Amino acid sequence: MEKYHMYVSIAQQRVHHHPDDSIWDYKVTVPEQYVPIFHALFRQTSELEFRNFLRAHLPYIPYHYDKDNDEIDKRTKMVYALIHEFTDNESKVFIEQLPYFR
Repeated sequence: MEKYHMYVSIAQQRVHHHPDDSIWDYKVTVPEQYVPIFHALFRQTSELEFRNFLRAHLPYIPYHYDKDNDEIDKRTKMVYALIHEFTDNESKVFIEQLPYFR
């Protein structure tokens, strides 16, 4: 099973395949079948954030009742869990300190 080195940017919601492509937060080494999972989670988060943008223009829907926010949080937790699984020990320790990971 072939493994890929990827460079994940949480803020940009992007996966880079070369370290010099852009700024990245975490280096991961993943089996081939995990590559599309990262892309799918970031794509889904982007779609949910766009729906949130549209919802923000409807003042009668309170922000804290918006289920899309919960879905964004779920996907962010999934991304951090995947990174934690496939990154180095220093990054694992940092991720374990994040509120999303507790």
